[in-house]
Amino acid sequence: MPIIVNLDVMMARRKMSLNELSDKVGLTLSNLSILKTGKAKAVRFSTLEAICKVLDCQPADILEYKPE
Repeated sequence: MPIIVNLDVMMARRKMSLNELSDKVGLTLSNLSILKTGKAKAVRFSTLEAICKVLDCQPADILEYKPE
């Protein structure tokens, strides 16, 4: 898939665990894990906004497009 999710990279830069991010964003661990592993088919803007707010980053820091 040409969309790459770099959530794990941003979490590492902020030294934040998946559990901590889950608590702060208000999403279940399973939903965040699906997003983190790149298996998500879609992301709500409200979810992306919440993650960016907690990680103090931009959407482009989390999502990347690479043509196949």
